[in-house]
Amino acid sequence: MPRLMSKAEIAEAFGRWQAANPHPVTELEYASPFQLLVAVVLSAQATDKSVNLATRALFRDAPTPEAMASLGETLIADYIKTIGLFRNKAKNVAQLCRQLLERHAGEVPHSREALEALPGVGRKTANVVLNAIWREPVMAVDTHIFRVSNRMGLAPGKDVRAVEDALMRRIPKASLVDAHHWLILHGRYVCMARKPACGTCTVRDLCQSLDKTE
Repeated sequence: MPRLMSKAEIAEAFGRWQAANPHPVTELEYASPFQLLVAVVLSAQATDKSVNLATRALFRDAPTPEAMASLGETLIADYIKTIGLFRNKAKNVAQLCRQLLERHAGEVPHSREALEALPGVGRKTANVVLNAIWREPVMAVDTHIFRVSNRMGLAPGKDVRAVEDALMRRIPKASLVDAHHWLILHGRYVCMARKPACGTCTVRDLCQSLDKTE
């Protein structure tokens, strides 16, 4: 196990990420809170790129909960059939749209509890929406963030929730709102699972990984 990064090292890492990318945003394409919610539900076990390819046509033809609910599960599945687990996701999205209309007047609720009560929405999805739409300082831990947090000695944990809690404690408060995006981008493009690009990593000297590449 790598040693824990110190508070000073963590602050320096986030300072460098901020300097390189002052205003990070999700790579999912959307034009409304509703579309972001659907895109995040669809992104489970799928890449943002594959989700964007599918949702361009879906959001063009059904941009609102009303329009998407009118499509129904079968037609939604046709739009997203290139995404993994598309049948189950289509079912969840159809039900999600109906619940938004029936319980929230078609609006995405600004509440973790209400979000997690929607079909296909778990804690990670709720955190993404709360962070991206309302800029809440929450941490959505995906596979990239889980890997980076453990590998770097940033916020190690045995499961996703343990890493989330550790990140919330260890990341400087001033960096929390954007930390989710910086960590995902670092894991996606630099600190990859199979072959991390340590040679081009801007925080290499701060990282405590025991298996750095050249």
